[in-house]
Amino acid sequence: MISYLEFEKPVAELEQRIEELRSAAEGDDVDISNELQRLELKSAALLASTYEALTPWQKTQVARHPSRPHFRDYVEHAFEEFVPLGGDRAYGEDEAIMGGFARLDGRKIVLIGHEKGNDTASRLRHNFGMGKPEGYRKAIRLMELAGRFGLPVVTLVDTSGAFPGVEAEERGQAEAIARSTEACLALPVPMVAAIVGEGGSGGAVALASAERVLMMEHAVYSVISPEGCASILWRTAEKAPDAAEAMKVTAQNLAELKVIDRIVPEPIGGAHRDPRSAALSLGAAIGEELDMLSRHSGDELKRMREERFLRIAG
Repeated sequence: MISYLEFEKPVAELEQRIEELRSAAEGDDVDISNELQRLELKSAALLASTYEALTPWQKTQVARHPSRPHFRDYVEHAFEEFVPLGGDRAYGEDEAIMGGFARLDGRKIVLIGHEKGNDTASRLRHNFGMGKPEGYRKAIRLMELAGRFGLPVVTLVDTSGAFPGVEAEERGQAEAIARSTEACLALPVPMVAAIVGEGGSGGAVALASAERVLMMEHAVYSVISPEGCASILWRTAEKAPDAAEAMKVTAQNLAELKVIDRIVPEPIGGAHRDPRSAALSLGAAIGEELDMLSRHSGDELKRMREERFLRIAG
């Protein structure tokens, strides 16, 4: 069943009417196909018009939708032969950040990304996608492997931020994030990062410092969550919608600001309505970017990253 967001209530009511009409007509000789078709067309048009006019705060809600595809979903639909590699060889395993070898349309790559989980048990196991130091150190290890074997790196970013707990600070969270960012910038191979849901703070940047950054149509990317920003500026999280508007968190805003390079379209109604289609669309876009980047040498790729981030900072 689809979980409807607050702003989708008119769509939900219309789709409920369609289901009730179908149920009432079962085993009945009355032909209601024309009425059903009319309502379905009306529902599709309403869904399309709703998603064409989403506010930044509504896009934030879509990016956090409980049914939105995460790392494992993209692996299932867009990549092949994924071989997970675990552990940072220093402390332990962090299941919030997953990675390993994979193939994308025949290309051998190293794939790294955040996994939030899709039910209570898996969300707890994956710590809601909030990486710990060992997760970022694992990412560094995998990037070094990619550089050694000449494999492109693809990252799928989806986190509200790095884990803020005391134990993470004790194990060097800030240092791990900084070194992961450094590892991205120093890669001698192509790197493509995709913001597939939430891109929050340094926890996202640590896996997104690539020469090409893609963003799903209804993803968000910011230095702090809208609630966190509102709590600082207005002393209340109720101002989160205003904060989201001011922070320019959407893919459309960030493309205009040149913070990201490409927006990947989602199915009408968001990626959660058709995860397979969303994953295939992203996979095709990443493949095109890797083909373009494969023409550049390692030194050129490093220079591209440096110039990209200096241009943003300037």
